[in-house]
Amino acid sequence: MATSGKPPSLSLQVIRCRAAVAWAVGKPLSLEEVEVAPPKAREVRVKIVATGICRTDDHVIEGSFLDIDFPIIPGHEGAGIVESIGEGVTSVKPGDKVILFGLPQCGECCFCKNPDSNYCLKSHLSVSQCLLPDKTSRFTCRGKQIHHFLWISTFAEYTVVPEFTLAKIDAAAPLDKVCLLACGFSTGYGAAINTAKVKPGSTCAVFGLGGVGLSVVMGCKAAGASRIIGVDINKEKFARAKELGATECISPGDFKKPVQEVLTEMTGYGVDYSFEVIGTADTMTAALASCNMNTGVCVVVGVLPTGSVVPIDPLLFLSGRTCKGTLIGGWKMRDSIPKLVSSYLEKKFNSDLLITHTLPFAKINEGFELLHTGKSIRTVLLY
Repeated sequence: MATSGKPPSLSLQVIRCRAAVAWAVGKPLSLEEVEVAPPKAREVRVKIVATGICRTDDHVIEGSFLDIDFPIIPGHEGAGIVESIGEGVTSVKPGDKVILFGLPQCGECCFCKNPDSNYCLKSHLSVSQCLLPDKTSRFTCRGKQIHHFLWISTFAEYTVVPEFTLAKIDAAAPLDKVCLLACGFSTGYGAAINTAKVKPGSTCAVFGLGGVGLSVVMGCKAAGASRIIGVDINKEKFARAKELGATECISPGDFKKPVQEVLTEMTGYGVDYSFEVIGTADTMTAALASCNMNTGVCVVVGVLPTGSVVPIDPLLFLSGRTCKGTLIGGWKMRDSIPKLVSSYLEKKFNSDLLITHTLPFAKINEGFELLHTGKSIRTVLLY
């Protein structure tokens, strides 16, 4: 149990609590007692209530995520309650429900001020987020400094984050459900709605039917796509994909020709939109080639291992195909998260269908095993 010596809303002391620490590449997460320092200026300490297990967290443990320092506390799909705030924090107060996200919105950089951009120059692609902005950590364990992940580290009962990496949400929101909006659902749904801008009556192909891929399916359906083809080697995912909006599903292993040729034959000329939600060079190449040769749009959602190179025939672009990437589905997170939560409460989408398992935090490694074996879409951990 976490202890602080004072009621949470008044606490500005070190809190001792449980966290899942990745001590080294390739090692299972270790449940440890960690010390969490109080927030400094423009920082917020949050009691995490629920967090999802995302494939990106697995990439961290495997050592294939960009610029990660060990030991580290992963986790980036979390929701909780503000415990205390540092000097200068104005957007939240103790007791507020919040969602934390790994793509900041500082509101000050040129990208944050651009209405057409959701990138922030404080993102991990520009700045390391293994230490807080002042280049120190709020976590210690066994006398050692523990690194943060994307500044939020939701695999801890308490965490300290910069104010611009969280947003206050409706007090009626169930945290064990809306935590998915921090990453998985928002990324996939937004890839279709915001990044691709799927048009009514169009044809889409979604490579990868995990939690993010199924969110893409939901986004394509919401946008009015008439044909949504799911592509995955795991046929056990097909039933859920069809429940969420896929009109048909195929497995590349069932054909003797490349899957892009299969999709081209199925549609006559290629799909209008394709989404790569797996994170391999082969599937990225196939997704691009499956688009129609003139107006086809390929959206890269999956995260390839650091240093990967994708061989692409430049002739694929000559007649007009487009390939573009997306970060968290194109949402400006601080602005969009409260609106997404409101849409959830208004039942405009049902992201609950992505949750296949709910486990106590102590069973976090069991949750990762469900991910590795393909038995889960999203596992939510409760603290």
